[in-house]
Amino acid sequence: MIDVNDLRITVTVLSFALFMWLAVHTWSQRRRPEYEAAARLPFLDSLNDEGADDSQDQQGKGRAP
Repeated sequence: MIDVNDLRITVTVLSFALFMWLAVHTWSQRRRPEYEAAARLPFLDSLNDEGADDSQDQQGKGRAP
């Protein structure tokens, strides 16, 4: 029969191993370009929103309210 403490130890060790793998995976140099591109997304979205406002104003000129 499995002791509850053995189960707790196993879960703790597996959780720590998962945490370490996630930390190494996140800070890996191979992932750097992907994270840099993701970091620029908010700025690209705001530039697209500014351009979209201008195009909507031009399209709406010929329509009746």
